[in-house]
Amino acid sequence: MANGSKQIVDFAKIKATMADPYKHPVQVIDREGKVVDPDTLAKYSDDQLVDFMKKMVWERTLHEQTMNFSRQGRLGFYAPTAGEEASEMGSVTAFKKQDFLLPAYRDLPQMIQHGTTVAKGFLWSKGHVEGNQHENPNMMFPQIIIGAQYVETAGVALGIKKNGDEDRVAFVYTGDGGTSQGDWYEGVNFTSAYQAPAVFFVQNNGWAISVPRYQQTAAETLAQKAVAMGVPSVQVDGMDIVAVHEVSKAAREFAAAGNGPVVIETLTYRYGAHSSAGDDPSRYRTDEETKPWFDADPLIRMRKVLTDKGVWSQDQEDKLVEEYKDEFKSAMKDAEAAPAQKVSDFLKWTYNVPTPAVKKQIAEFEAKESK
Repeated sequence: MANGSKQIVDFAKIKATMADPYKHPVQVIDREGKVVDPDTLAKYSDDQLVDFMKKMVWERTLHEQTMNFSRQGRLGFYAPTAGEEASEMGSVTAFKKQDFLLPAYRDLPQMIQHGTTVAKGFLWSKGHVEGNQHENPNMMFPQIIIGAQYVETAGVALGIKKNGDEDRVAFVYTGDGGTSQGDWYEGVNFTSAYQAPAVFFVQNNGWAISVPRYQQTAAETLAQKAVAMGVPSVQVDGMDIVAVHEVSKAAREFAAAGNGPVVIETLTYRYGAHSSAGDDPSRYRTDEETKPWFDADPLIRMRKVLTDKGVWSQDQEDKLVEEYKDEFKSAMKDAEAAPAQKVSDFLKWTYNVPTPAVKKQIAEFEAKESK
């Protein structure tokens, strides 16, 4: 038999090209604030675009004020969101109140937009049980375990399907680090296997605490990971609120129509530390790396578009910031006025029917707390 020089499979070519469909992020407004997709932008009225800007200013102000409260020792854990306003506000506004949100710890802004209050967000950060009691019941409390909310989403989405709920989906967020967890694969795969209605967001903000995205996986994009589970996916410019909203809205419609789940990778960036717990991003990131992201700031982009249209001004923005600050200060007063938590209550909530030992502890703590 002659030795042929041609290989039956060209693995090098497969590896070099398998990410090609996902390396062209959807974009409407580019890094310089130039409209590159005027047809899509034309779908939105000036009032809608102004509302997008207001929501991003709201989130940026919420972040800054929350950091101030954290430095004052008035909060517990907080995960900064500066830089992710377009990704978060663009996506959450594409969903309806009946949709079920499964947030991670960096998703308090989406929760507030979906139907809880700023004060409840502060209470959650303070570790108060009332921070888990929301006006809109269609959301979970933030998940701390990385990626675990993806498994929970699979269950919620399957429940929506089995209940025959129409025009309803589950949606969930994680960061780039979450896609390195087994829960991410299990949640997406389970949802895909049952063709349940879910939209999975991956906010690729470049870092899983101090581990850069390129050290987590050899995949060129995170969106392409969904292909292995038969799930359509897309990469979108996560600093472009119009593009994020348009893609999110299309994904919601697709999932709600019974077509199964969608994965959306938003290319965004967290400007600050991973959390208020104390990591120092200057130890693992350089100014050379961060500057291009600051230049691509989502507020700067939209500000330019709206200013060019003559529907936005710096005075208008400054007034909004002061209004939002007052709102958040008032919310903090409300949070601090919540009744102090009791150890006896924690013990009562441990078991549906307390054991004899726990009953004894409840009595002991109630006696101390009544003094």
